[in-house]
Amino acid sequence: MSVVVEQTLPYTAVELKLEDPTRWARLFPLMRPSIKVIATTNEQAVVVDTALAGSKNVLIAAIGSVGNFSSKMLSESHLAAFTTERPGNPTISAEELQTILKNNGFPTQNGVVVLRSSTNPNLRTSRGIVEFSVEGGVKFDHVLSLLSAMKSDIKLSLDKTQALLEHFANTATRTTSTFRENKIGKGPSVSHSLEIAEFSSAKSAVDKDLGRLLSSGPLLGGDLIYSVHCSDINGFSRLENNILAHELSENLANKHLASHTSHSTILDSHSQTRGWAISLCALPSVFLSPRSKLTNSIGSMNETISSTKPREGTSKIQFSDSQVRKIIIAGCERVIKEEPTITEYDTIVGDGDCGYTLRDGAKQVLSFIRNADLSKLPSTLGALVDDLEVNMGGTSGALYCIFFSSLAQNLWDAPNFPAALKASLDHLLKYTRARLGDRTCLDCLIPFVDTLVKTGNSAKALAEARKGVETTKKLEAKMGRSSYLDESATRGVPDPGAYGLLMLLEGMASAL
Repeated sequence: MSVVVEQTLPYTAVELKLEDPTRWARLFPLMRPSIKVIATTNEQAVVVDTALAGSKNVLIAAIGSVGNFSSKMLSESHLAAFTTERPGNPTISAEELQTILKNNGFPTQNGVVVLRSSTNPNLRTSRGIVEFSVEGGVKFDHVLSLLSAMKSDIKLSLDKTQALLEHFANTATRTTSTFRENKIGKGPSVSHSLEIAEFSSAKSAVDKDLGRLLSSGPLLGGDLIYSVHCSDINGFSRLENNILAHELSENLANKHLASHTSHSTILDSHSQTRGWAISLCALPSVFLSPRSKLTNSIGSMNETISSTKPREGTSKIQFSDSQVRKIIIAGCERVIKEEPTITEYDTIVGDGDCGYTLRDGAKQVLSFIRNADLSKLPSTLGALVDDLEVNMGGTSGALYCIFFSSLAQNLWDAPNFPAALKASLDHLLKYTRARLGDRTCLDCLIPFVDTLVKTGNSAKALAEARKGVETTKKLEAKMGRSSYLDESATRGVPDPGAYGLLMLLEGMASAL
């Protein structure tokens, strides 16, 4: 899992008007045609979704917090209405929301649930209304997810929905972990709820947080579903979220706990520090069905990153320690030498860290192989991935780790090295939406691998990789930091990630 303590934003919070409570009232109708904006008597803007005017379910409305806007507010199609207000300064009541829905043709006879982000947790009932106030963005998003995922018979009944919310209020527990600027040991440090610890891997961090939540929550008897919601704070990449989701699912599965997992992103305009928050509650299965895989992660959620567990035996491809060592050293030394150029390119079109990321990764590889047996490349490569996962940051670090993790497995059974590379490339493409022509490192990797498979000639493959990198000078970026920039700003500059990979490949080829 790669780590960025503070993200680089193309615009400031002021320019994005994140503190403007009417911001989404202006923008959301442009995204979804069924949206209608209603102004209250005190000029509070309420967004309603007219597509739900014919719903037979209990209506769901939400009152979020200005400046800590959640992706759930926009992504949930079951939300009949939402608005925002400043914490501790309520500007609209649940009864007003009920009236707005009724006056705009919504069927309120089945009841209305109003979820409010508040500093004072509470569950209040009124005529046809259940108002549930929760503290913290992760719990707010967790409840929104539950109200969408609960069983169909629960959605039809206000009493049953209230019972679910009461269970949540009694059993839900949460934890928040954020990355710190200072390192502990060789890796970055994470501030967990009760301690500050070294971030050694996503697995160990998730195990620590879930272990605390499971031990602190009240135990219930009977048939339970553990509902777990994870919110990344200030936006992890899709790759990072996929790794986090995988570790959450694996942890619960290993404990033989039936679970339902969900995810959201929380944007905090007051701090750019990244991290994650986890909310957990145990619910009787009458309310919820188990679902261990997230549906909004990269690619098919039935696919997971290949296992890098030690494997016994001999691979079909035989490797010479001296030859492999020579190739790897040449490739890494070339990347280290070209770091200033990669950094210069990334300073123009990105956030300036690509060169440092690749250089540090190359140095870590050189350090790792110093005492490694490279004649056993598949198992050695698998162990290297575990090391790089901690020491090589950025999205490029995650891409390299996924590719190498798959390559470590494919080298056991593939008939030749090009076939192993092709299988690993196909696996990587399941975890990123980037494709050829999107101005990423794949504009170098895809032509190299495809040509090597077709011809078996590394010189021809390298020539096609150079052409691929050259084309990135003219391509409009569709992924990564460069996608924020106008095409004229990136024209003539190669994609730094593609150029860095080309340097690695050229260095390795020079040792053949």
